[in-house]
Amino acid sequence: MCGISGFNWKDENKIKGMVSCLSYRGGDALGTFLDEGISLGHNRLSVIDLSSGANQPMLGGSGLAIVFNGEIYNFHELRKELESKYQFKTKSDTEVILAGYRVWGKSVVERLNGMFSFAIYDKQEQSLFCARDHLGMKPLYYFWDGKKFIFASEIPAILTHDVPRILNKEALNHYFRILFVPEPMTLFKDIYKLPASHTLLLKDGEIVIEPYGKKDSSRTNLSYEESVKALKEKVVKAVERHLIADVPVGVYLSGGIDSSIILAAASRFHKNIKTFTIGFDLEDNNDSSKFNADFRLAERTAKFFNTEHHPLTFSVEEAMEALGEVSRHNSDPISNPTSIAMFLLARFARKEVTVALTGNAGDELFGGYERYRTALWARYLYTRSNLFAKFMFEKDNKLSRIIATEFFLPSSKIKKYYKKYLHGGDAVEALMNADRLAWLPEHFFMLSDKMSMASALEERMPLGDKELLAFSQTLPRKYKVDLSRTKKILKDAFKDDLPEFLLDQPKRGWFSPAAKWFRNKEFANFARGVLRESYYAGSSQLFNWEALHEMLEKHISKEEYNLTPLWAVLTFQLWAKEFKIEI
Repeated sequence: MCGISGFNWKDENKIKGMVSCLSYRGGDALGTFLDEGISLGHNRLSVIDLSSGANQPMLGGSGLAIVFNGEIYNFHELRKELESKYQFKTKSDTEVILAGYRVWGKSVVERLNGMFSFAIYDKQEQSLFCARDHLGMKPLYYFWDGKKFIFASEIPAILTHDVPRILNKEALNHYFRILFVPEPMTLFKDIYKLPASHTLLLKDGEIVIEPYGKKDSSRTNLSYEESVKALKEKVVKAVERHLIADVPVGVYLSGGIDSSIILAAASRFHKNIKTFTIGFDLEDNNDSSKFNADFRLAERTAKFFNTEHHPLTFSVEEAMEALGEVSRHNSDPISNPTSIAMFLLARFARKEVTVALTGNAGDELFGGYERYRTALWARYLYTRSNLFAKFMFEKDNKLSRIIATEFFLPSSKIKKYYKKYLHGGDAVEALMNADRLAWLPEHFFMLSDKMSMASALEERMPLGDKELLAFSQTLPRKYKVDLSRTKKILKDAFKDDLPEFLLDQPKRGWFSPAAKWFRNKEFANFARGVLRESYYAGSSQLFNWEALHEMLEKHISKEEYNLTPLWAVLTFQLWAKEFKIEI
């Protein structure tokens, strides 16, 4: 796991500035490569092949140079396939990508099973080839004005250049509607993100962006019982692949089914696994039992599997202390109060391990959210786009109160954007596809990458494994969710491996007591300071401040529940001031 950066001209000072900006993503080695028409930079977090020979940028002969962020889990198999055609000098997965590009060209991305973003400079072709992985676990941002092309793992590195910091007003409405910005937009007008499962080729002064990956819509011929058995085998193998590392590996244990499945599978290959979980310090015992239910379950699960368990709790005061750092790293802003917990957990776990496995992606691939079951009841009442808006959009009547009229777009004008995600056999599959194609890569994975890499911790998601994803897409929806159960097949596959006390737990999701934080005196005063016109001149025209103040005070007094819009504006304000945004 690393940080990558570069641009399409030669400038040693500028590329060193980008590398310095991303130093927190990896300090094991810093490197640059310069040639006429190209500058590449790399920050290394050593995970596989710790030798200096695996440092980047890596040269591969024939005028090739690569910068790569991520991990390739099938690199051993690919290496064997390439050994007769390429003379390897390292044991790294980076060199396997480089060798694969020499032999297979752009189609190398079709063969990679991993999480990645990379850029390969080809001197002979005078081209730069970039790619992002199949689920979008690793980010790739870029600036393009028709002449200058600048890319990086995170936006702050791009901002080391003299580029505009103008707000994208269309993206602003998406942000307040779904709490993140869908690809390829960001909240910066001229900065974009490469979509998941896409490549970008810069050549002859033009960029061409294309999707990759076969879209197989065939369904399995296996019975439900056969599919349960096959799924278990594939999950165990995926976990085994994700355990490959030359550094300490642990497991994030949330107390839910998915992370417990990851731990159960990992326990087949390793003993004395280190597990990590996070909870909240709350004064009210009733609140503690509500918000820390999964935290307590994680402790019981850790005992069941005899792990070396590391629990962490934090208070509202500690949340406030962390919010500044969280905001600096949340440079493509995502409104999610659990970002603080993600940041603190990563910093805590990094003291013990360099890699942490998580249960992320299980709900999206195998039907874990309650809204999928609810959608089965509602499928005859709504069109797909209306169903998506009902479940995912913040309501117009709240947003129109606080966003200035000249900047506000009603949901009817933006929901058509999401039709490209809403495909599948029925309404439930359409929602699952939208989550997999939009929410998962552009909300969760983006936030996960930033909050973990702020502490140079690599998060891995075995349930998002490429082979496992392909298998999940062959399963009929009824194997995953029906009117009475969610995530059916995944639960049935591992019911004999998990403690009984987990199997009958309700789906709680991971949420923080942020609504109560606003009612804490110190946090309320902090929020009042941020949610006002004078906080930052650049955003002073965007909001109806009197209405926003009323919304905040009614939330504090418990007259209304306004957490979602309040946190979205709070996040936006901190971001706008941090990055000096112009309207």
